[in-house]
Amino acid sequence: MLADCAKRPLLPGEPILRTDRVSVTFPSPQGGLGALGDLSFQVHQGEFVSFLGPSGCGKSTLLRVLAGLLVPTSGRVYLREMPLVGPCGDVGIVFQKSNLMPWRTVMRNLLLPLEIQGTAAAQARQRASELTRLVGLEGFESSYPDELSGGMAQRVAIARALIYDPEILLLDEPFGSLDALTRERMNLELLRIWEAKRKTVVMVTHNIQEAILLSDRVLVMTARPGRVVADVEVTLPRPRSQELVYRSEFTELSRRLRGEIRS
Repeated sequence: MLADCAKRPLLPGEPILRTDRVSVTFPSPQGGLGALGDLSFQVHQGEFVSFLGPSGCGKSTLLRVLAGLLVPTSGRVYLREMPLVGPCGDVGIVFQKSNLMPWRTVMRNLLLPLEIQGTAAAQARQRASELTRLVGLEGFESSYPDELSGGMAQRVAIARALIYDPEILLLDEPFGSLDALTRERMNLELLRIWEAKRKTVVMVTHNIQEAILLSDRVLVMTARPGRVVADVEVTLPRPRSQELVYRSEFTELSRRLRGEIRS
């Protein structure tokens, strides 16, 4: 069962999520493998922030720390300016693989977290039905995971992460295993869901176009141990569509972010 997070009200200008010099080092035969190094940043309520960087730069490790699943070697994470000490219902996470239980239908996969929490059956089913509609899977409630496409399975995973109605949604390259066209469609679906719910979203990706299309800000990380070397604001107007990728402003942002990664 997830712990309740502190509900301290945010003061004007305060971030909903903040890290203070977070570092993570894993044991290794060489004496220690640095995954994250002295990482400090902040995210404000309702923002969509992406972390962009090369493979192995510690992006997935960072999300595990932000979810309370991994204790940093040093430094601290703050949620609503209160120390985050473990997983809680105000932070949901979606991984690259949907990790659905193959013997459960879409509906029963969605209901599982609420069953564990002990939510009343009628209330749980109403909540799951609302999310099924939100992610565009109405009519597939009785389908099993092996009957779904990769994109549909990730929609279920997103709905499952939202089942607790978390304030923050963490996305660990959620569309990385999909083909290019499906990934484009899922990016637009994610934009639609974000517009509807306005959750605070933190996503990690190595796809520059995806980061720009979805985000308010893109933070560029170095190679391991990951550090933030650039915090780039995306000022493209919302709501956004795939046609934005052909605009000169989009191209310029892509060039700038690629340069930051290479440097």
